[in-house]
Amino acid sequence: MVDRVEGLLSPIMRAVLETVSEGVLVLDGAGRVAYSNAAVRRMLHGAGCSEGLEGRVLLDELSQMGGRTSPISLDGSKVCDVVVVPARQNGEPHTLAERERDAIVETLHATRGKLTESARRLGISRTTLWRRLRAYGIDRARWSRSS
Repeated sequence: MVDRVEGLLSPIMRAVLETVSEGVLVLDGAGRVAYSNAAVRRMLHGAGCSEGLEGRVLLDELSQMGGRTSPISLDGSKVCDVVVVPARQNGEPHTLAERERDAIVETLHATRGKLTESARRLGISRTTLWRRLRAYGIDRARWSRSS
């Protein structure tokens, strides 16, 4: 499995990924970090994350920063997951997805994790809210009523 990931990340591919402003993290099929570009390393350093964190912890951190995870498949089998974290200018969200994610997080905070109330305030169905939480990697437990 790792050989397949290494084959995808040729030196030229790594060089290209180093030039993009978005953060890019690649996890192999076992959830281990196969690659992270300079932008994602800066983002994690700025968030106080230390080197050597496991893939699951990094996924959680990057999803809190607006990262979206996409599986990569070859010949019908999953090879790795790629997490892309949009670059922010002046700390402000600049994509519609970032703004939507921020609105969801703010609403969850305001309602102390109550999904029905959050969905009502956002003007979406509870099912749609669940889908967005999953898509953005937002952990509902973080917004529990006891917090």
